[in-house]
Amino acid sequence: MTPTIELAQALIRETSITPEDGNCQPMMRERLQRAGFRCEDMNFENVTNFWAIRGDSGPLLAFAGHTDVVPVGDESQWTHPPFAARLVDGYLHGRGAADMKGSLAAMVVAAERFVEAHPDHDGRIGFLITSDEEGDAYHGTVKVVEALKARGDNIDMALVGEPSSTEVVGDVIKNGRRGSMLGYLTVHGRQGHVAYPHLADNPVHRLAPALAELAATEWDQGNEYFPATSFQVANMNSGTGATNVIPGEARVQFSFRYSTEVTAEQLQERMRAILDRHDLNYRLDFEVKGLPFLTDEGSLVEAAVRAVETVRGRPPVLSTAGGTSDGRFIASIMNSQVVELGPINRTIHQVDECVRAADLDQLTEMYFQLLVALFVRR
Repeated sequence: MTPTIELAQALIRETSITPEDGNCQPMMRERLQRAGFRCEDMNFENVTNFWAIRGDSGPLLAFAGHTDVVPVGDESQWTHPPFAARLVDGYLHGRGAADMKGSLAAMVVAAERFVEAHPDHDGRIGFLITSDEEGDAYHGTVKVVEALKARGDNIDMALVGEPSSTEVVGDVIKNGRRGSMLGYLTVHGRQGHVAYPHLADNPVHRLAPALAELAATEWDQGNEYFPATSFQVANMNSGTGATNVIPGEARVQFSFRYSTEVTAEQLQERMRAILDRHDLNYRLDFEVKGLPFLTDEGSLVEAAVRAVETVRGRPPVLSTAGGTSDGRFIASIMNSQVVELGPINRTIHQVDECVRAADLDQLTEMYFQLLVALFVRR
């Protein structure tokens, strides 16, 4: 069994359902300290984080990731116990195998190998690890990055180990992400009896035309890196449960996933204009979860592409598709180059999450080759 698989199994066996860490981070810190990294806890509220760095000068690459995992659901539905980390027919099974304890193991082992082979390497290597990525993400990476920036420690490049691959490990590198903004709309009416609608004001009827316009609106056309901005309703509710009562309120939760062609402020302004045009009595609140970011060129993208080509024999596709990741905090706060490179994402957050063991060993080699491309003089 390889060092990467052994460490991945040890990490998976820790029950680290968000925001819990179990014993994952102490395990990682011990390995990194032995490799010459200076480690420090950076905990905020109930969230466990740590920062580690090796080297004193030059550009800084930070491996970024999370030890927390999503809940397992009904354990009886799992073929293998979710925290047993069983290796069966070449697949490593367990919650976090793909998202993202497998990547964490590959990062640590790649760093150990690189330091052993190149103890006097150029540049600096860092690790930014949190237990609050799958949860609210209020006291994890964002707080660590803010604290680092406040004391003058800037991250030049970050590699996030999120599962970016689709069919073969390394076939896709995420070099950006769309912005994410949630919204909460309440339309006020007047409750009444359904038999006397002239004495009431149905907020659902008032909302429907405005909602149809919002759904049909072209917010932008996207660009060569991002698809067009999307508006999607996530939840709707209204009424008392009775069949003879006109409701007094209608509530909608929605989400914008937006490109770099628009700002959150522009989307908010345009949405309010639509609601005002329909003469609604409403309350509207927004929550910006992440700004869009893009690393379209630079040393990190070049090194990541070269590393994948070295291992796979073909270049990856650069993509900005998918949801959000903690890379958004590093990119926006530090103005860093950020890419995501990790295992196949087919089983993430599912029952029977698993990853091919050979993929994690390949991923380890990709991370190692990336370090070589960045920090070994040719």
